[in-house]
Amino acid sequence: MTLADWLTILPPVLALALALWTRNVYFALGGAIWLSETFIAAFNPAMGVLAGVERAVSVFGDAGNTRILLFCVIIGALIEYMRRSGGISGMVNWLVRSGAAGTRRRAGVVTALTGTLIFVETNISLLATGIMGRPLFDRLKMSRERLAYLIDSTSAPVSVLILLNGWGAYVLALIAGYGFDNPLEILIGTIPLNFYALLTLAGVFLTVATDRTIGPLKAREREVREADTVEPGEEAKPGHALDMGLPVAVLVLGALGFMVWTGGGNLLQGSGSKSILWAVCLATLVAALLLWRSGREEKGSLITTGFKGMGELLPAVTVIFMAIVLGASLKALGTGEVLGGLAAGFPLPWALPAIIFIIAGVASFTTGTSWGTYGILVPVAIPLAIGGGVPPSLALAAVLGGGVFGDHCSPISDTSIIASFAAECDHIEHVRTQLPYALIAGTSAVVLYLVAGLLTT
Repeated sequence: MTLADWLTILPPVLALALALWTRNVYFALGGAIWLSETFIAAFNPAMGVLAGVERAVSVFGDAGNTRILLFCVIIGALIEYMRRSGGISGMVNWLVRSGAAGTRRRAGVVTALTGTLIFVETNISLLATGIMGRPLFDRLKMSRERLAYLIDSTSAPVSVLILLNGWGAYVLALIAGYGFDNPLEILIGTIPLNFYALLTLAGVFLTVATDRTIGPLKAREREVREADTVEPGEEAKPGHALDMGLPVAVLVLGALGFMVWTGGGNLLQGSGSKSILWAVCLATLVAALLLWRSGREEKGSLITTGFKGMGELLPAVTVIFMAIVLGASLKALGTGEVLGGLAAGFPLPWALPAIIFIIAGVASFTTGTSWGTYGILVPVAIPLAIGGGVPPSLALAAVLGGGVFGDHCSPISDTSIIASFAAECDHIEHVRTQLPYALIAGTSAVVLYLVAGLLTT
C-alpha cells in the first residue's frame, strides 16, 4: 500500500479513536469529516471545513437520504402521540397481564421475536421494537443497553438472511452482471452460509433463554437491577394497548404495502425510503387521531405535541446525518476501494472466504455502512470467487455477514446509531456492551469460513 492509500484509511480510524476516547460521537464524526475533506482538498485545512459544509448540503441532493432523515424526525411525533395517549404503557400492561411478557425471559423473547419478524426494513424493525421494548424493560429492571443489543442483533442479521426486502433486491442487482444462469439461486444459496448472521441470532436467543449476559453488558445489567429506581420510562396514565398497537401495525403493514405498490407488485423492487416515510406519516396521523379521541389532548395542541416529540429526537437525527455525511466523504476519498483491494492479491484460494469476511468487516467498521461495503466488495468478491474456484454463494455470504459484523462493532454505524436511538441509551455504551457478542460470533464465523473454504476449493 502507498502512503496515499494509508491516508484514505486515516479519517475513519480517527473517528473511531475519538469516539472511544471522548465518548462524544458528534466530535468524532465532525473531526473525521473535516480530515477526509482536508485530504480531498489537497491538504488544505481551511478548505476542509468549507468542503465539509458543502458535503453536508449535498446529502440532501439524494432523495433517499432526505427521506430517511425526515422519517427519523417524524417518528419523534409518533412516539410522543403514543406516549401522551397512554398507548405505550397500555401495551406494556397488556403484555404483562396476558403473561406474554410478564418475566424477564418472556420480555426478551417477545422483543427478539418482534425484531426477527419485522424483516422487511431494518429501521422499521429497530424503531418499532425499541418503542415497545423501552417501558417493558424499564418495568422489569432490564437495561436499555440490553434492549439495544437485542434489536440491533436481530434486525440486520434477519434482513440478510430472509432477503425479501430492499437488502435482497440491492444485492441481487449487484450480482446480476456476472453471467450467472440464475442470480436468485446464488443469493438464496447464501442463507445457510451466512455464518455470522446465523450465529448472532443464535446468540440473541441463547441470551434470552438463559437470561444471562456477558462482559460489560453483565455489569450494566447488575447496575440496573441494584438501582433503587428504574430508568425514566412512560409517565402517562395507562391507556388502551390499541393506541400503540394500531399505529405500529400501520407503520409495519403500511411499509410492506407501499413497497409492493412502489415495486409495481414486486416487494423486492419497491422503494424502501419512500415506503418507510409514507408509512410513518400515515402511522403518525393515526396516532394523532387516537390521542385526540382519547380526550387527553386538546385538538389545538396536537401540532405542538408533535413538534415536541420531533425536537427530542434532533440530537439523534444529527448523529445519523453526520454519519451519512462521513460515508459520502469517505466514498469520495476512496477508502472503500483501498480496503477492497487488499483481498485481491491473496495467494490461498481456500482462505478467500475468511479473508473476504474480514475485509468486509473492516470496511463496514471504518465506513459505518454495510450497504456501502456491499457496493464496493461484491464486485471484488465475485470475480475472486470465480477465479479461485470458490462457490459464489460462499463468497457472497462472507461479504454480507462481514458487512453486518463491522456494523455491529462500529460506533459510526448507521444501524447501531439507530438502535441506540430506538432504545434511548448512550450510543458508545451500546457499542461497548454489544462488542463481546459480535466478536465471539465474528471469530467463530472466520473459523467456519476457513473450514468451508477447505471443503469447497
